[in-house]
Amino acid sequence: MAVSVDMQLPEIAREAARKGVKIMATGDCLHPLWLDAIKELSEEDGLFLLDDTYFVLSVEVEDSSRVHHLIFLPDTSKAEELRESFASSSGNMSSDGRPRLSLKGSEIADHVIEAGGLMGPAHAFTPWTGLYAYFRSLEECYQEKAQDIRFIELGLSADTDYADRIADLSTRTFLSNSDAHSPRSNKLAREFNQMELASFSYQDLILAIKREGGRRPMKNVGLFPEEGKYNRTACTRCYQQYSLAQKDELMGRCPDCGGRIKLGVADRVNLLADYEKPVHPAHRPPYLHIIPLAEIIALALGHRSVTTVGVQKSWNALTQSRTEIEVLMQADLDQLSAEPRIIEAIRSFREGRVKVQPGGGGRYGMVGLAEPLREDRQKGGQRSLFDF
Repeated sequence: MAVSVDMQLPEIAREAARKGVKIMATGDCLHPLWLDAIKELSEEDGLFLLDDTYFVLSVEVEDSSRVHHLIFLPDTSKAEELRESFASSSGNMSSDGRPRLSLKGSEIADHVIEAGGLMGPAHAFTPWTGLYAYFRSLEECYQEKAQDIRFIELGLSADTDYADRIADLSTRTFLSNSDAHSPRSNKLAREFNQMELASFSYQDLILAIKREGGRRPMKNVGLFPEEGKYNRTACTRCYQQYSLAQKDELMGRCPDCGGRIKLGVADRVNLLADYEKPVHPAHRPPYLHIIPLAEIIALALGHRSVTTVGVQKSWNALTQSRTEIEVLMQADLDQLSAEPRIIEAIRSFREGRVKVQPGGGGRYGMVGLAEPLREDRQKGGQRSLFDF
């Protein structure tokens, strides 16, 4: 449902390799047909290998409060065991990749722990189905199992600076993942994590999430939170944005169109925050803000879509001998072969010379260049987060 017909394992593996992502989460691993497809892959140390891409078993489930939870599992037998244990609590296990369960978060955690899996809130700040849409803390949601929640997924509308204003989260690992509804270059791995692993294995990946055994996250990489479609408080019909005080005064109804005004992530964090400014614990890695390379190229060329021939031609040329992540974060720009305005646009993003028009109410924000492209600009200049 709501996914491109091209989202099949071979296509995902191919495009992940071009992006530069080594381990992809499968998603939907409780769905019997999808699990059968995964079983056809070669299994190595708890991961599933297809060409140059590893897959880790994962699934997102919805609880009785509408909160979504992300689950990682060690093997297909445990996925089958978990599906069987959920069967009596779900009516759509075989028809929806993200099953709805008549269970509380703590009850789901019981099942996951019994199956040897790891679980945390998915897109924790999203106002419709995130944990903080309905609860004020991990303990409220997971009760006695809160101590077993080792990570939270930030979601597109939040980043480390948002989440580290909440004291309760200081001991948890932050994952910057993104749902991929299409294998296109601007959808797959819009957000990703860089992990320090000793080997490509399920055990090492889980140790990194738990920050144990010398394994750990090294970077979170993702969109500017303002670009998320629920970042600001806004009407879900006409997308007019409002302050929190205006929302309360209007009793949650837009005076222009009568639509519902939905509380945005930025305002929700302000309500929950223990700190005025983020307090990052020593273990927290840097968060790097980027947008997909195809979108940068479209901005540079003045194209409205990433699917135009010009954008795709330039993207293919830049990623012919390098992955997209290498182009965005690591490559010497003087060594790249592309139109000068594209190189200058990449440089602008590396140096943070961008502006963001925040999204809200279900409409994504817009990212643009803070100043006109200057193709003859002097090389060098201010260091950016990409330099670290």
